[in-house]
Amino acid sequence: MTPTLTPALLRAALAAAERGWPVFSLRPGDKRPAGHPERNCPATGRCADGHRTPEQRATLDADSISVCWQAAPYNVGIATGPANLVVVDLDIPKDDTDTAPPEWAGMADGLDVFAALCERAGERPPTETYTVRTRRGGQHLYFTVPEGKTLRSTGSSLGWKVDTRAWGGYVVAAGSIVGGAPYEIIHDAPPALLPAWLGDLLTPQPAPAPTPLAELSARMRNATSYSTAALRRELEKVLSARQGGRNRAVYFAAYALARMIRNGDPTEAAVTGELMSAGQSIGLPAGECRTAIRSGLVRGGALEASAA
Repeated sequence: MTPTLTPALLRAALAAAERGWPVFSLRPGDKRPAGHPERNCPATGRCADGHRTPEQRATLDADSISVCWQAAPYNVGIATGPANLVVVDLDIPKDDTDTAPPEWAGMADGLDVFAALCERAGERPPTETYTVRTRRGGQHLYFTVPEGKTLRSTGSSLGWKVDTRAWGGYVVAAGSIVGGAPYEIIHDAPPALLPAWLGDLLTPQPAPAPTPLAELSARMRNATSYSTAALRRELEKVLSARQGGRNRAVYFAAYALARMIRNGDPTEAAVTGELMSAGQSIGLPAGECRTAIRSGLVRGGALEASAA
């Protein structure tokens, strides 16, 4: 990237700030934030009182923006949380091997999956909003967050190739150029209010209360107190899993308990039943839950691979 792009990128940064979206600098020609990561923080200058993340450094101040973007042809990052935005990131496959999982069989990309989500909800796709085409041909749909609601970024919790950027995340602003390809506005309209049904899907559900040890012991009549306590610890990890990590939590719980199953305490049926209940209670589909359990048990040596 050459310095001749600096004026256009400065205009892109100022345009985002004028919409009320705090911006920060990204590396020239890249999507990564400029500056040092936390692990290399010198604890001096702007970080004298502690490392300042890009989200904390994002600004609306036109003078600060001008000084920054006149120094180098930085790409533009929008701090979505401080901007009161949720941006739905509809991605496309990276290559021919990047195919949809069974749940989304037949879907070509994140746009297809999002359309299916809308259909399941009985809603029309909310496309009448500010929209940016990404450098690879995906789309960013911008929405404002309803008053009083705080949402975090998510990764594929809605579906294959569908991420969201909110608090804890950022998006590359229109006008930026990554790998020689631009991010372009394809629908220049005010961001629509986040649809209620979509907000509900993105709102973390409270974790179910852990099963009382006495109740679990009653269900595990033939298990020792040691194995019952171990099972309860693993169930608590599953119940506290966040969106995007639920499948892994069930898998690792099964893997951790496989050694005990090999010793006959508790039984494979008892562990599977408890993990199935816990996994489904936090929203993991039964099929995914069953697959994660069996994969963990196979990996841990409690089941033969053919049984999975």
